[in-house]
Amino acid sequence: MLNYERYKQAPVMNYPERQWPGKKIQKAPIWCSVDLRDGNQALIEPMVVEEKIEMFQLLVKLGFKEIEVGFPAASQIEFDFIRQLVERKMIPDDVVVQVLVQCREHLIKRSIEALRGVKKAIVHIYNSTSTLQRDVVFNKDMDEIKAIAVQGAQWAKQYTSDFDGEVMFEYTPESFTGTELEYALDICNEVQEIWGATPDKKIIINLPSTVEMTTPNVYADQIEWMNQRLKNRESIILSIHPHNDRGTGVAAAELAILAGADRVEGTLFGNGERTGNLDILTVAYNLFSQGIDPELHLENIREISDVYERCTKMEIAPRHPYAGKLVFTAFSGSHQDAINKGTKAMRDRKNTFWEVPYLPIDPSDIGRQYEPVVRINSQSGKGGVAFVMDTFYGFKLPKGMHKEFADVIQAISEKQGEVAPEQILNEFNSNYTDRKEPIHFLKAQITEAEDDVEFSTFAKVRYMDHGVEKVFEGVGNGPIDAVQKGLEKELDIEIRVLDYSEHALASGSGAKAASYIHLLDVRTGKTTYGVGISSNITRASIRGIFSALNRLLY
Repeated sequence: MLNYERYKQAPVMNYPERQWPGKKIQKAPIWCSVDLRDGNQALIEPMVVEEKIEMFQLLVKLGFKEIEVGFPAASQIEFDFIRQLVERKMIPDDVVVQVLVQCREHLIKRSIEALRGVKKAIVHIYNSTSTLQRDVVFNKDMDEIKAIAVQGAQWAKQYTSDFDGEVMFEYTPESFTGTELEYALDICNEVQEIWGATPDKKIIINLPSTVEMTTPNVYADQIEWMNQRLKNRESIILSIHPHNDRGTGVAAAELAILAGADRVEGTLFGNGERTGNLDILTVAYNLFSQGIDPELHLENIREISDVYERCTKMEIAPRHPYAGKLVFTAFSGSHQDAINKGTKAMRDRKNTFWEVPYLPIDPSDIGRQYEPVVRINSQSGKGGVAFVMDTFYGFKLPKGMHKEFADVIQAISEKQGEVAPEQILNEFNSNYTDRKEPIHFLKAQITEAEDDVEFSTFAKVRYMDHGVEKVFEGVGNGPIDAVQKGLEKELDIEIRVLDYSEHALASGSGAKAASYIHLLDVRTGKTTYGVGISSNITRASIRGIFSALNRLLY
Protein backbone atom coordinates (compact mmCIF):
# COMPACT_ATOMS: atom_id res chain seq x y z
CA MET A 1 0.00 0.00 0.00
CA LEU A 2 1.21 3.49 -0.85
CA ASN A 3 2.58 5.27 2.19
CA TYR A 4 0.51 8.38 1.62
CA GLU A 5 0.88 9.45 5.26
CA ARG A 6 4.43 10.64 4.48
CA TYR A 7 2.95 13.61 2.59
CA LYS A 8 0.99 16.64 3.65
CA GLN A 9 -1.26 18.95 1.72
CA ALA A 10 0.16 22.27 0.55
CA PRO A 11 -1.46 25.24 2.27
CA VAL A 12 -4.41 26.82 0.48
CA MET A 13 -5.04 30.53 0.88
CA ASN A 14 -8.40 31.86 1.98
CA TYR A 15 -9.39 34.10 -0.91
CA PRO A 16 -13.18 34.30 -1.26
CA GLU A 17 -13.00 37.57 -3.25
CA ARG A 18 -11.46 35.84 -6.29
CA GLN A 19 -12.81 37.11 -9.62
CA TRP A 20 -10.99 34.96 -12.18
CA PRO A 21 -13.56 32.08 -12.34
CA GLY A 22 -16.08 34.33 -14.09
CA LYS A 23 -13.69 35.60 -16.75
CA LYS A 24 -12.83 34.44 -20.27
CA ILE A 25 -9.52 34.58 -22.07
CA GLN A 26 -9.97 37.25 -24.73
CA LYS A 27 -6.53 37.44 -26.38
CA ALA A 28 -3.14 35.79 -26.49
CA PRO A 29 -0.62 36.68 -23.79
CA ILE A 30 2.94 37.80 -24.48
CA TRP A 31 4.82 34.58 -25.22
CA CYS A 32 8.38 33.96 -24.08
CA SER A 33 10.12 30.77 -25.14
CA VAL A 34 12.63 29.31 -22.67
CA ASP A 35 13.51 26.31 -24.86
CA LEU A 36 17.13 27.40 -25.21
CA ARG A 37 17.68 27.72 -21.47
CA ASP A 38 15.16 25.96 -19.25
CA GLY A 39 14.44 23.35 -21.89
CA ASN A 40 18.04 22.84 -22.93
CA GLN A 41 19.34 22.31 -19.41
CA ALA A 42 16.94 19.39 -18.98
CA LEU A 43 18.16 17.46 -22.03
CA ILE A 44 20.16 14.25 -21.71
CA GLU A 45 22.33 15.65 -24.50
CA PRO A 46 22.18 19.46 -24.36
CA MET A 47 22.11 21.15 -27.75
CA VAL A 48 25.38 22.18 -29.35
CA VAL A 49 25.70 25.68 -30.80
CA GLU A 50 24.42 24.83 -34.30
CA GLU A 51 21.43 22.96 -32.87
CA LYS A 52 20.62 25.92 -30.65
CA ILE A 53 20.83 28.19 -33.69
CA GLU A 54 18.41 25.95 -35.60
CA MET A 55 16.03 26.00 -32.63
CA PHE A 56 16.36 29.79 -32.35
CA GLN A 57 15.53 30.19 -36.03
CA LEU A 58 12.46 27.99 -35.61
CA LEU A 59 11.27 30.09 -32.65
CA VAL A 60 11.71 33.27 -34.69
CA LYS A 61 9.83 31.70 -37.60
CA LEU A 62 6.97 30.75 -35.26
CA GLY A 63 6.65 34.39 -34.23
CA PHE A 64 8.13 34.48 -30.73
CA LYS A 65 9.14 38.06 -29.92
CA GLU A 66 10.79 37.21 -26.61
CA ILE A 67 13.26 34.31 -26.45
CA GLU A 68 15.36 33.34 -23.46
CA VAL A 69 18.59 32.40 -25.21
CA GLY A 70 20.52 31.02 -22.29
CA PHE A 71 22.42 31.33 -19.04
CA PRO A 72 25.64 32.83 -20.45
CA ALA A 73 27.42 32.90 -17.09
CA ALA A 74 26.91 29.16 -16.60
CA SER A 75 29.20 27.87 -19.35
CA GLN A 76 31.34 28.90 -22.29
CA ILE A 77 28.94 27.11 -24.70
CA GLU A 78 26.07 29.26 -23.46
CA PHE A 79 28.16 32.41 -23.78
CA ASP A 80 29.44 31.50 -27.24
CA PHE A 81 25.96 30.77 -28.53
CA ILE A 82 24.76 34.27 -27.71
CA ARG A 83 27.86 35.76 -29.30
CA GLN A 84 27.18 33.73 -32.45
CA LEU A 85 23.67 35.18 -32.64
CA VAL A 86 25.06 38.69 -32.35
CA GLU A 87 28.07 38.35 -34.63
CA ARG A 88 26.14 36.52 -37.33
CA LYS A 89 23.37 39.17 -37.09
CA MET A 90 20.71 36.50 -36.55
CA ILE A 91 18.50 38.44 -34.11
CA PRO A 92 15.66 40.27 -35.92
CA ASP A 93 15.04 43.85 -34.85
CA ASP A 94 11.65 42.99 -33.42
CA VAL A 95 12.90 40.07 -31.29
CA VAL A 96 14.04 40.60 -27.69
CA VAL A 97 16.57 38.10 -26.37
CA GLN A 98 16.55 37.27 -22.68
CA VAL A 99 19.35 35.99 -20.45
CA LEU A 100 18.89 34.37 -17.07
CA VAL A 101 21.26 34.96 -14.20
CA GLN A 102 21.39 34.47 -10.46
CA CYS A 103 21.67 37.50 -8.16
CA ARG A 104 25.48 37.34 -8.00
CA GLU A 105 27.70 40.19 -9.13
CA HIS A 106 30.25 38.38 -11.29
CA LEU A 107 27.52 36.36 -12.99
CA ILE A 108 25.52 39.48 -13.80
CA LYS A 109 28.62 41.19 -15.24
CA ARG A 110 29.38 38.13 -17.39
CA SER A 111 25.79 37.92 -18.65
CA ILE A 112 25.70 41.56 -19.71
CA GLU A 113 29.06 41.11 -21.42
CA ALA A 114 27.48 38.34 -23.53
CA LEU A 115 24.81 40.81 -24.68
CA ARG A 116 27.21 43.34 -26.23
CA GLY A 117 25.80 44.41 -29.59
CA VAL A 118 22.25 43.22 -28.87
CA LYS A 119 19.67 45.87 -29.74
CA LYS A 120 16.95 44.71 -27.32
CA ALA A 121 17.52 42.51 -24.28
CA ILE A 122 15.86 41.33 -21.09
CA VAL A 123 18.11 40.76 -18.11
CA HIS A 124 16.33 38.20 -15.96
CA ILE A 125 17.55 37.84 -12.38
CA TYR A 126 16.22 35.41 -9.81
CA ASN A 127 16.67 33.97 -6.35
CA SER A 128 14.70 31.35 -4.49
CA THR A 129 12.35 32.69 -1.81
CA SER A 130 10.33 29.68 -0.63
CA THR A 131 10.00 28.69 3.01
CA LEU A 132 11.60 25.31 2.37
CA GLN A 133 14.59 26.59 0.40
CA ARG A 134 15.27 29.39 2.89
CA ASP A 135 15.48 26.68 5.53
CA VAL A 136 17.25 23.69 3.98
CA VAL A 137 19.19 25.20 1.06
CA PHE A 138 20.30 28.68 2.11
CA ASN A 139 19.84 28.64 5.89
CA LYS A 140 18.87 32.32 5.74
CA ASP A 141 16.00 34.31 7.18
CA MET A 142 13.51 36.48 5.27
CA ASP A 143 15.57 39.66 5.46
CA GLU A 144 18.70 37.92 4.22
CA ILE A 145 16.91 36.38 1.25
CA LYS A 146 15.31 39.72 0.37
CA ALA A 147 18.73 41.36 0.55
CA ILE A 148 19.95 38.97 -2.17
CA ALA A 149 17.16 40.09 -4.50
CA VAL A 150 17.67 43.77 -3.74
CA GLN A 151 21.43 43.57 -4.29
CA GLY A 152 20.91 41.63 -7.53
CA ALA A 153 18.54 44.30 -8.81
CA GLN A 154 21.09 47.00 -7.99
CA TRP A 155 23.89 45.16 -9.80
CA ALA A 156 21.70 44.61 -12.86
CA LYS A 157 20.91 48.31 -12.98
CA GLN A 158 24.54 49.30 -12.38
CA TYR A 159 26.10 47.08 -15.04
CA THR A 160 23.58 48.00 -17.74
CA SER A 161 23.84 51.76 -17.17
CA ASP A 162 26.04 52.20 -20.24
CA PHE A 163 24.51 49.39 -22.34
CA ASP A 164 24.18 50.44 -25.99
CA GLY A 165 20.85 48.74 -26.64
CA GLU A 166 17.47 48.74 -24.92
CA VAL A 167 17.29 46.78 -21.68
CA MET A 168 14.26 45.53 -19.80
CA PHE A 169 14.57 43.96 -16.36
CA GLU A 170 12.84 40.84 -15.11
CA TYR A 171 12.75 39.51 -11.58
CA THR A 172 11.64 36.05 -10.49
CA PRO A 173 11.07 34.96 -6.88
CA GLU A 174 11.88 31.32 -7.65
CA SER A 175 9.62 28.76 -5.96
CA PHE A 176 6.97 31.46 -5.71
CA THR A 177 4.20 28.94 -5.03
CA GLY A 178 6.01 27.84 -1.86
CA THR A 179 6.59 31.42 -0.69
CA GLU A 180 4.40 33.36 1.73
CA LEU A 181 2.40 35.78 -0.41
CA GLU A 182 2.99 38.86 1.76
CA TYR A 183 6.72 38.15 1.63
CA ALA A 184 6.75 37.60 -2.16
CA LEU A 185 4.85 40.87 -2.59
CA ASP A 186 7.31 42.73 -0.39
CA ILE A 187 10.35 41.51 -2.35
CA CYS A 188 8.78 42.25 -5.76
CA ASN A 189 7.83 45.77 -4.69
CA GLU A 190 11.37 46.41 -3.40
CA VAL A 191 12.91 45.24 -6.66
CA GLN A 192 10.67 47.35 -8.86
CA GLU A 193 11.42 50.47 -6.82
CA ILE A 194 15.15 49.95 -7.40
CA TRP A 195 14.59 49.60 -11.12
CA GLY A 196 12.33 52.67 -11.24
CA ALA A 197 9.56 51.06 -13.24
CA THR A 198 7.27 53.44 -15.14
CA PRO A 199 4.43 52.90 -17.62
CA ASP A 200 6.87 53.87 -20.39
CA LYS A 201 9.69 51.68 -19.09
CA LYS A 202 8.05 48.62 -17.66
CA ILE A 203 9.64 45.76 -15.82
CA ILE A 204 8.65 42.10 -15.73
CA ILE A 205 7.66 40.41 -12.50
CA ASN A 206 7.65 36.67 -13.15
CA LEU A 207 5.78 34.45 -10.69
CA PRO A 208 6.66 30.82 -11.37
CA SER A 209 5.09 27.60 -10.31
CA THR A 210 8.64 26.24 -10.08
CA VAL A 211 7.28 23.03 -8.62
CA GLU A 212 3.56 22.34 -8.90
CA MET A 213 2.40 21.93 -5.32
CA THR A 214 -1.38 21.78 -5.53
CA THR A 215 -4.35 22.30 -7.83
CA PRO A 216 -4.26 24.98 -10.57
CA ASN A 217 -7.01 27.07 -8.98
CA VAL A 218 -4.72 27.79 -6.02
CA TYR A 219 -2.05 29.12 -8.38
CA ALA A 220 -4.68 31.33 -10.03
CA ASP A 221 -5.66 32.67 -6.59
CA GLN A 222 -2.02 33.48 -5.86
CA ILE A 223 -1.59 35.27 -9.19
CA GLU A 224 -4.77 37.30 -8.77
CA TRP A 225 -3.82 38.20 -5.19
CA MET A 226 -0.45 39.54 -6.41
CA ASN A 227 -2.04 41.20 -9.43
CA GLN A 228 -4.38 43.18 -7.17
CA ARG A 229 -1.64 44.25 -4.72
CA LEU A 230 1.58 44.91 -6.62
CA LYS A 231 2.52 48.56 -6.36
CA ASN A 232 2.65 50.60 -9.55
CA ARG A 233 0.85 47.79 -11.40
CA GLU A 234 0.57 49.80 -14.63
CA SER A 235 4.38 49.72 -14.84
CA ILE A 236 4.59 45.94 -14.51
CA ILE A 237 4.23 43.12 -17.01
CA LEU A 238 2.99 40.24 -14.86
CA SER A 239 4.51 37.00 -16.10
CA ILE A 240 4.04 33.35 -15.19
CA HIS A 241 6.28 30.31 -15.58
CA PRO A 242 4.36 27.12 -14.73
CA HIS A 243 5.96 23.71 -14.47
CA ASN A 244 4.10 20.45 -14.89
CA ASP A 245 4.89 18.27 -11.88
CA ARG A 246 1.23 17.40 -11.29
CA GLY A 247 0.43 17.27 -15.00
CA THR A 248 -1.65 20.46 -14.78
CA GLY A 249 0.77 23.05 -16.17
CA VAL A 250 -1.53 24.01 -19.05
CA ALA A 251 -4.53 24.40 -16.75
CA ALA A 252 -2.45 26.44 -14.31
CA ALA A 253 -1.35 28.77 -17.11
CA GLU A 254 -4.84 29.26 -18.48
CA LEU A 255 -6.31 30.00 -15.05
CA ALA A 256 -3.42 32.34 -14.29
CA ILE A 257 -4.16 34.29 -17.48
CA LEU A 258 -7.74 34.65 -16.25
CA ALA A 259 -6.28 35.89 -12.96
CA GLY A 260 -4.37 38.72 -14.62
CA ALA A 261 -1.12 37.34 -16.06
CA ASP A 262 0.07 39.30 -19.11
CA ARG A 263 2.92 37.07 -20.18
CA VAL A 264 3.67 33.33 -20.31
CA GLU A 265 7.03 31.59 -20.26
CA GLY A 266 7.24 28.00 -21.47
CA THR A 267 8.69 25.61 -24.03
CA LEU A 268 7.70 23.75 -27.16
CA PHE A 269 6.00 20.49 -26.16
CA GLY A 270 6.70 21.22 -22.48
CA ASN A 271 10.35 20.16 -22.46
CA GLY A 272 12.01 20.90 -19.13
CA GLU A 273 13.12 19.58 -15.77
CA ARG A 274 11.20 16.65 -14.22
CA THR A 275 7.81 16.44 -15.97
CA GLY A 276 8.64 19.60 -17.85
CA ASN A 277 7.68 23.21 -18.29
CA LEU A 278 4.41 24.53 -19.53
CA ASP A 279 3.76 23.46 -23.13
CA ILE A 280 3.30 26.81 -24.89
CA LEU A 281 2.05 25.12 -28.05
CA THR A 282 -0.85 23.45 -26.25
CA VAL A 283 -1.97 26.74 -24.70
CA ALA A 284 -1.66 28.50 -28.08
CA TYR A 285 -3.60 25.80 -29.94
CA ASN A 286 -6.22 25.85 -27.18
CA LEU A 287 -6.72 29.56 -27.86
CA PHE A 288 -6.91 28.84 -31.58
CA SER A 289 -9.62 26.22 -30.97
CA GLN A 290 -11.71 28.92 -29.27
CA GLY A 291 -11.48 31.34 -32.19
CA ILE A 292 -8.70 33.44 -30.60
CA ASP A 293 -5.63 34.44 -32.61
CA PRO A 294 -2.68 32.79 -30.80
CA GLU A 295 -0.36 35.34 -32.43
CA LEU A 296 2.09 32.60 -33.34
CA HIS A 297 2.55 30.91 -36.72
CA LEU A 298 1.54 27.37 -35.89
CA GLU A 299 0.12 26.17 -39.21
CA ASN A 300 2.65 23.35 -39.65
CA ILE A 301 2.90 21.23 -36.52
CA ARG A 302 4.88 18.59 -38.41
CA GLU A 303 7.72 20.99 -39.18
CA ILE A 304 7.77 22.15 -35.55
CA SER A 305 7.85 18.56 -34.36
CA ASP A 306 10.65 17.59 -36.76
CA VAL A 307 12.96 20.44 -35.71
CA TYR A 308 12.18 19.88 -32.02
CA GLU A 309 12.90 16.13 -32.14
CA ARG A 310 16.07 16.62 -34.18
CA CYS A 311 17.52 19.34 -31.94
CA THR A 312 16.49 17.95 -28.55
CA LYS A 313 16.74 14.24 -29.42
CA MET A 314 13.47 13.84 -27.53
CA GLU A 315 10.40 12.06 -28.91
CA ILE A 316 6.91 13.52 -28.84
CA ALA A 317 4.45 11.13 -27.23
CA PRO A 318 1.83 9.73 -29.65
CA ARG A 319 -0.96 11.14 -27.45
CA HIS A 320 0.61 14.58 -26.95
CA PRO A 321 -2.06 17.26 -27.58
CA TYR A 322 -2.22 18.45 -31.19
CA ALA A 323 1.23 17.09 -32.16
CA GLY A 324 1.04 13.39 -31.26
CA LYS A 325 0.69 10.93 -34.12
CA LEU A 326 -2.56 9.53 -32.72
CA VAL A 327 -4.37 12.64 -31.47
CA PHE A 328 -6.44 13.07 -34.62
CA THR A 329 -7.33 9.41 -34.92
CA ALA A 330 -10.30 7.43 -33.69
CA PHE A 331 -10.36 3.70 -33.04
CA SER A 332 -13.76 3.50 -31.35
CA GLY A 333 -16.57 2.57 -33.71
CA SER A 334 -18.99 5.11 -32.23
CA HIS A 335 -16.37 7.86 -32.50
CA GLN A 336 -15.65 6.96 -36.10
CA ASP A 337 -19.32 7.01 -36.95
CA ALA A 338 -19.77 10.41 -35.31
CA ILE A 339 -16.74 11.85 -37.15
CA ASN A 340 -18.06 10.47 -40.41
CA LYS A 341 -21.50 12.01 -39.90
CA GLY A 342 -20.06 15.26 -38.60
CA THR A 343 -17.80 15.85 -41.59
CA LYS A 344 -20.65 15.00 -43.96
CA ALA A 345 -22.97 17.44 -42.20
CA MET A 346 -20.28 20.15 -42.37
CA ARG A 347 -19.92 19.56 -46.09
CA ASP A 348 -23.64 19.39 -46.83
CA ARG A 349 -24.53 22.45 -44.75
CA LYS A 350 -21.53 24.49 -45.92
CA ASN A 351 -20.97 25.38 -42.27
CA THR A 352 -18.44 28.21 -41.82
CA PHE A 353 -17.64 27.05 -38.27
CA TRP A 354 -15.81 23.82 -37.52
CA GLU A 355 -18.20 21.50 -35.69
CA VAL A 356 -17.26 17.82 -35.84
CA PRO A 357 -17.69 15.44 -32.89
CA TYR A 358 -14.45 14.33 -31.24
CA LEU A 359 -12.32 16.67 -33.37
CA PRO A 360 -11.93 20.02 -31.57
CA ILE A 361 -10.11 21.50 -34.58
CA ASP A 362 -9.72 20.67 -38.25
CA PRO A 363 -6.45 18.70 -38.45
CA SER A 364 -5.68 20.32 -41.80
CA ASP A 365 -5.48 23.73 -40.13
CA ILE A 366 -2.23 22.70 -38.44
CA GLY A 367 -0.73 20.68 -41.25
CA ARG A 368 -2.13 17.27 -40.41
CA GLN A 369 -4.32 16.79 -43.51
CA TYR A 370 -2.23 13.98 -44.95
CA GLU A 371 -2.44 11.79 -41.89
CA PRO A 372 -5.23 9.31 -41.14
CA VAL A 373 -8.04 10.72 -39.04
CA VAL A 374 -9.58 7.32 -38.43
CA ARG A 375 -7.57 4.19 -37.61
CA ILE A 376 -9.20 0.79 -37.86
CA ASN A 377 -8.76 -1.97 -35.29
CA SER A 378 -10.94 -4.58 -33.60
CA GLN A 379 -12.73 -1.84 -31.65
CA SER A 380 -13.76 0.02 -34.75
CA GLY A 381 -17.19 -0.03 -36.30
CA LYS A 382 -18.88 0.33 -39.62
CA GLY A 383 -18.72 4.12 -39.59
CA GLY A 384 -14.95 4.13 -39.36
CA VAL A 385 -14.43 1.82 -42.31
CA ALA A 386 -16.86 3.86 -44.40
CA PHE A 387 -15.05 7.04 -43.38
CA VAL A 388 -11.69 5.68 -44.55
CA MET A 389 -13.17 4.59 -47.88
CA ASP A 390 -14.70 8.02 -48.42
CA THR A 391 -11.91 10.23 -47.09
CA PHE A 392 -8.96 8.37 -48.59
CA TYR A 393 -10.38 6.85 -51.75
CA GLY A 394 -13.63 8.64 -52.61
CA PHE A 395 -15.96 5.62 -52.28
CA LYS A 396 -19.23 6.75 -50.68
CA LEU A 397 -20.58 3.40 -49.57
CA PRO A 398 -24.37 3.09 -49.25
CA LYS A 399 -25.43 3.01 -45.62
CA GLY A 400 -26.64 -0.58 -45.92
CA MET A 401 -23.20 -1.64 -47.13
CA HIS A 402 -21.34 -0.20 -44.12
CA LYS A 403 -21.82 -3.22 -41.87
CA GLU A 404 -21.27 -5.78 -44.61
CA PHE A 405 -17.83 -4.47 -45.48
CA ALA A 406 -16.96 -3.58 -41.87
CA ASP A 407 -17.48 -7.24 -40.94
CA VAL A 408 -14.81 -8.17 -43.48
CA ILE A 409 -12.33 -5.73 -41.93
CA GLN A 410 -13.34 -6.70 -38.39
CA ALA A 411 -12.36 -10.31 -39.02
CA ILE A 412 -8.93 -9.21 -40.23
CA SER A 413 -8.33 -6.80 -37.36
CA GLU A 414 -9.15 -9.45 -34.77
CA LYS A 415 -6.27 -11.52 -36.15
CA GLN A 416 -3.63 -8.88 -36.85
CA GLY A 417 -4.62 -5.72 -34.93
CA GLU A 418 -4.75 -2.37 -36.72
CA VAL A 419 -5.68 -2.41 -40.40
CA ALA A 420 -4.08 0.31 -42.54
CA PRO A 421 -6.16 2.27 -45.09
CA GLU A 422 -4.21 0.65 -47.94
CA GLN A 423 -5.17 -2.81 -46.71
CA ILE A 424 -8.80 -1.75 -46.36
CA LEU A 425 -8.79 -0.65 -50.01
CA ASN A 426 -7.17 -3.92 -51.08
CA GLU A 427 -9.84 -5.91 -49.25
CA PHE A 428 -12.56 -3.76 -50.80
CA ASN A 429 -11.22 -4.46 -54.27
CA SER A 430 -10.78 -8.18 -53.71
CA ASN A 431 -14.25 -8.53 -52.21
CA TYR A 432 -16.12 -6.27 -54.63
CA THR A 433 -14.56 -4.52 -57.62
CA ASP A 434 -12.23 -7.41 -58.54
CA ARG A 435 -14.77 -10.15 -57.82
CA LYS A 436 -14.84 -11.58 -61.36
CA GLU A 437 -15.07 -15.30 -60.84
CA PRO A 438 -16.72 -17.51 -61.92
CA ILE A 439 -18.75 -15.10 -64.09
CA HIS A 440 -17.05 -12.08 -65.57
CA PHE A 441 -18.72 -9.29 -67.54
CA LEU A 442 -16.97 -8.44 -70.80
CA LYS A 443 -19.15 -5.98 -72.68
CA ALA A 444 -22.76 -5.08 -73.41
CA GLN A 445 -24.80 -3.59 -76.18
CA ILE A 446 -27.76 -1.58 -74.88
CA THR A 447 -30.52 -0.57 -77.29
CA GLU A 448 -33.50 1.62 -76.46
CA ALA A 449 -36.80 0.90 -78.30
CA GLU A 450 -38.22 3.84 -80.22
CA ASP A 451 -41.78 3.10 -79.13
CA ASP A 452 -42.94 4.12 -75.68
CA VAL A 453 -43.62 0.63 -74.34
CA GLU A 454 -43.26 -0.88 -70.86
CA PHE A 455 -40.13 -2.91 -71.66
CA SER A 456 -38.19 -0.58 -73.90
CA THR A 457 -34.55 -1.51 -73.22
CA PHE A 458 -32.78 -4.39 -74.92
CA ALA A 459 -29.48 -5.71 -73.52
CA LYS A 460 -27.06 -8.06 -75.25
CA VAL A 461 -24.33 -9.07 -72.79
CA ARG A 462 -21.09 -10.92 -73.49
CA TYR A 463 -19.49 -12.57 -70.42
CA MET A 464 -17.23 -15.40 -69.22
CA ASP A 465 -18.72 -18.32 -67.32
CA HIS A 466 -16.07 -20.54 -65.68
CA GLY A 467 -13.64 -19.58 -68.44
CA VAL A 468 -16.10 -20.06 -71.31
CA GLU A 469 -17.28 -17.01 -73.27
CA LYS A 470 -21.07 -16.77 -73.53
CA VAL A 471 -23.78 -14.33 -74.56
CA PHE A 472 -27.26 -13.66 -73.20
CA GLU A 473 -30.01 -11.22 -73.99
CA GLY A 474 -32.61 -9.52 -71.84
CA VAL A 475 -35.40 -6.98 -72.09
CA GLY A 476 -36.50 -4.63 -69.34
CA ASN A 477 -37.53 -1.11 -68.42
CA GLY A 478 -33.91 0.07 -68.20
CA PRO A 479 -30.38 -1.28 -68.56
CA ILE A 480 -30.20 -2.73 -65.04
CA ASP A 481 -33.63 -4.36 -65.30
CA ALA A 482 -32.82 -5.78 -68.74
CA VAL A 483 -29.52 -7.28 -67.54
CA GLN A 484 -31.21 -8.69 -64.42
CA LYS A 485 -33.93 -10.43 -66.45
CA GLY A 486 -31.39 -11.77 -68.91
CA LEU A 487 -29.26 -13.22 -66.09
CA GLU A 488 -32.27 -14.86 -64.45
CA LYS A 489 -33.09 -16.68 -67.64
CA GLU A 490 -29.49 -17.49 -68.54
CA LEU A 491 -28.48 -18.85 -65.11
CA ASP A 492 -31.87 -20.16 -63.99
CA ILE A 493 -31.89 -17.94 -60.92
CA GLU A 494 -34.33 -15.52 -59.30
CA ILE A 495 -32.82 -12.22 -58.18
CA ARG A 496 -34.01 -8.74 -57.27
CA VAL A 497 -32.15 -5.43 -57.20
CA LEU A 498 -33.08 -3.96 -53.81
CA ASP A 499 -31.10 -0.77 -54.08
CA TYR A 500 -28.90 1.04 -56.55
CA SER A 501 -26.67 4.09 -56.18
CA GLU A 502 -23.82 5.67 -58.08
CA HIS A 503 -21.39 8.57 -57.88
CA ALA A 504 -18.35 9.98 -59.63
CA LEU A 505 -14.99 8.99 -58.19
CA ALA A 506 -13.09 11.98 -59.55
CA SER A 507 -13.73 15.18 -61.44
CA GLY A 508 -12.77 15.82 -65.06
CA SER A 509 -13.48 14.29 -68.42
CA GLY A 510 -11.67 11.06 -67.50
CA ALA A 511 -13.60 10.55 -64.28
CA LYS A 512 -14.78 7.11 -63.35
CA ALA A 513 -18.11 6.22 -61.78
CA ALA A 514 -18.73 3.79 -58.94
CA SER A 515 -21.97 1.86 -58.93
CA TYR A 516 -23.36 -0.07 -55.93
CA ILE A 517 -25.92 -2.84 -56.42
CA HIS A 518 -27.79 -4.41 -53.49
CA LEU A 519 -28.92 -7.82 -54.71
CA LEU A 520 -31.36 -10.37 -53.28
CA ASP A 521 -31.41 -14.11 -54.00
CA VAL A 522 -35.17 -14.65 -53.85
CA ARG A 523 -34.91 -18.42 -53.32
CA THR A 524 -32.57 -18.27 -50.32
CA GLY A 525 -33.34 -14.78 -48.96
CA LYS A 526 -29.65 -13.88 -48.90
CA THR A 527 -28.52 -10.40 -49.88
CA THR A 528 -25.22 -8.76 -50.66
CA TYR A 529 -23.67 -5.75 -52.36
CA GLY A 530 -21.66 -5.59 -55.54
CA VAL A 531 -19.52 -2.73 -56.81
CA GLY A 532 -18.62 -1.81 -60.37
CA ILE A 533 -16.28 0.89 -61.65
CA SER A 534 -16.10 2.31 -65.14
CA SER A 535 -15.88 5.57 -67.04
CA ASN A 536 -19.33 4.59 -68.41
CA ILE A 537 -22.10 4.55 -65.78
CA THR A 538 -24.10 1.77 -67.52
CA ARG A 539 -21.02 -0.43 -67.71
CA ALA A 540 -20.26 0.33 -64.02
CA SER A 541 -23.79 -0.75 -63.08
CA ILE A 542 -23.56 -4.03 -65.00
CA ARG A 543 -20.20 -4.74 -63.38
CA GLY A 544 -21.84 -4.09 -60.02
CA ILE A 545 -24.51 -6.70 -60.78
CA PHE A 546 -21.88 -9.31 -61.75
CA SER A 547 -19.86 -8.46 -58.61
CA ALA A 548 -22.93 -9.00 -56.43
CA LEU A 549 -23.82 -12.27 -58.20
CA ASN A 550 -20.33 -13.68 -57.63
CA ARG A 551 -20.60 -12.82 -53.94
CA LEU A 552 -24.17 -14.06 -53.61
CA LEU A 553 -24.18 -17.32 -55.55
CA TYR A 554 -20.58 -18.50 -55.67
